Amino acid sequence: MRSRTPDRLCAEAVDLAREAAEEAALPGMVGEHIDVVADGDRVVTHLFACNEPGYRGWRWAATVARASRAKIVTLDEVALLPGPDALLAPEWVPWSERLRPGDMGPGDLLPTEADDLRLEPGFTGEDVPPPNSPVAEGMAAEVADTEEADVVPGSPAVQPAPVRGSIAAVAEELGMRRARVLSRYGLHTAADRWEEAYGAKTAMAQAAPATCVTCGFLTQLPGSLGQAFGVCANEFSPADGRVVSLAYGCGAHSEAAVMPKPPRPAAPVVDETVVEPLSLRPERNGGSVEETGPAEELGHS
Repeated sequence: MRSRTPDRLCAEAVDLAREAAEEAALPGMVGEHIDVVADGDRVVTHLFACNEPGYRGWRWAATVARASRAKIVTLDEVALLPGPDALLAPEWVPWSERLRPGDMGPGDLLPTEADDLRLEPGFTGEDVPPPNSPVAEGMAAEVADTEEADVVPGSPAVQPAPVRGSIAAVAEELGMRRARVLSRYGLHTAADRWEEAYGAKTAMAQAAPATCVTCGFLTQLPGSLGQAFGVCANEFSPADGRVVSLAYGCGAHSEAAVMPKPPRPAAPVVDETVVEPLSLRPERNGGSVEETGPAEELGHS
């Protein structure tokens, strides 16, 4: 069993250890001698305080050793090591766990794992039943009499299936002819995110006069998600272009407050066919206007 008592000659080689630490560090960054640790038989590590800014609690460690029956101490290595109360970087977290929505920028690539729980295999055409299998024969027999089938001599089992009635055509029509599609887990996690951001429990929805399901600006989604979500198409809404829950709502609801049409004043009526008698004209300067001729009215005799 190795002794944990530091070797005397190695423990006394403080100057050798300090000189090695100062050579590795920047000038003035090696502080006072802290401790001596026995690493093994005739192997000792000298610890010095580190004065480097940002390395609080770190220590310069210079390991020295000597051969058996030798009186000369030699240097093994120098390293900067953290102490018990050292300031350390946080534990490393994989990028897949650090990534947050909105972190991606132009030109960034986000790889997905092969076993991503949000995805499941789609239809690629590789699982088409063989021509002579019972499934293929049953499909051919069902479509042999349709107007789209190309009937060839032989039994119904050898009739080719029309393109429109093939599995690939159905998969393409349903949007599933891709390498991978959303799994039920992926659908549920997406629905949870959208419900949390633009759902019925948000403050905007609580104060809304009505829900999005009755709004004329709502564009519903196809598929199963369309039963609970849609896309807002109101440029004045805070959710414009966002996927919103049908139970969401805001003050920009199409039927919240319909503005009445502004009143239009009536056109002025000008009656040029009526001639006003002189006797009915208003008084001037407190007097009355007598019925005189045009010349007398203007002051001419």
